[in-house]
Amino acid sequence: MTPSGPARTAARRTRSALVAALVVLGVTLAAGVVVHRAVTSLTVSAYDEAEGAVPEGVTVFDDGVPAVAGLDADLLRALRRAAAEAAGDGVEFVVNSGRRSPAYQERLRREAVARYGSEREAARWVASPDTSLHVSGDAVDLGAAAAGWLSAHGAAYGLCQIYRNEPWHYELRPEAAGRGCPRMYADPTRDPRLRR
Repeated sequence: MTPSGPARTAARRTRSALVAALVVLGVTLAAGVVVHRAVTSLTVSAYDEAEGAVPEGVTVFDDGVPAVAGLDADLLRALRRAAAEAAGDGVEFVVNSGRRSPAYQERLRREAVARYGSEREAARWVASPDTSLHVSGDAVDLGAAAAGWLSAHGAAYGLCQIYRNEPWHYELRPEAAGRGCPRMYADPTRDPRLRR
C-alpha cells in the first residue's frame, strides 16, 4: 500500500523542514566560529598560552595547555566523557578557549570594544574579568564539530550551551542529565550571574 497524496506531501514537508533546520544549524555554527575566532584571534606566544590563549588543534585531553588544565575538574571530566563518546562518531573536541587569566580576559574585552564600537555591544560577546566564567574555569568554547555534537547529546553529560548567540560556549549543568539543559539566554548581557 502506498501513502496517499496528502500523506506523501506531509512526509516531504517534514523532510524539507528537517533539512532546513540542519542547514540553519550548520550556518549558525559556522558564523559563530568566524565571530569567535575574530574576537580571540591572536598569535599565541608562550606568554599568551600561559594566560589562556589556546594554540590551534588543542583538545580536551591536552593537560599541558593551561587553558585546558585550568578548567573546573568536574567540567573537564564531563567534557572528556562526552569527547570519548563523540570520537566514535568521528568528532574531536577541539578547544578554542578555556580557562583565562583576568589580564587575558581584559585584553579580549578591550579588543571586543574596539571591534564592536561600544562596551555595551562588546558585552554581548566578551564578559569582564570579574564576571567571566572563563576566568573561573567554569566555561569552555569548543570547535564547530564538538559544539554541533553537544547540541544533540550534551545534556546527557550535563554539558549545556548557555547563550543563544554563542553556540560554541558550554558550561556544566549536572542536573541537565535528568531534566535537560536550561533555557538559553539570548547573550551574556541577559545572564543574571554576570551582573555585578
